[in-house]
Amino acid sequence: MSQPKPLNLPFDPIDRAAESWRAHFGPSSAMAAVTSIMRAHQILLSQLDSLLKPYDLTFARYEALVLLTFSKTGALPLSKIGERLMVHPTSVTNTVDRLEKSGFVCRLPNPRDGRGVLAEITAAGKDVVRRATRDLMAAEFGLPMYAENELHQMFDLLRTLRIAAGDFAVPSMRQDEEHGGLL
Repeated sequence: MSQPKPLNLPFDPIDRAAESWRAHFGPSSAMAAVTSIMRAHQILLSQLDSLLKPYDLTFARYEALVLLTFSKTGALPLSKIGERLMVHPTSVTNTVDRLEKSGFVCRLPNPRDGRGVLAEITAAGKDVVRRATRDLMAAEFGLPMYAENELHQMFDLLRTLRIAAGDFAVPSMRQDEEHGGLL
């Protein structure tokens, strides 16, 4: 997997920033955690996008294709894609535009909504998802340095943040009509 260019600094810049923060403003745990998460995001996105580049994909486009792969019919309204991927409608439109230009999806009129549009994964899209997923899984999505239990802990810790942000309702374990599973 392609790695971002190593910084090779003789110190941890986030730890150094936390020390300065403590000296100037007080407790720095939250600032250090947020800064670490943001840096981890940069590193992972760079790694995953590099891995997906040979497939003419970014991670955002890959996620959209996977979502279509998981749907019952291989097609979803653009609004549903935005909702599930938690992105702005403009981002969905741009993502689908790029996927359509690559031949990985096609747009169809939504039979349930005369004004709506569906994005449908093509055979080429299904093939690229299969191949790209194989590579992502082989690279352990950029997290091979963590044990399975650590990955579960990381998910649980970040899930708490997503719950606090209102991403989803915790107590309701409703049936997900698109996937047939529990959410």
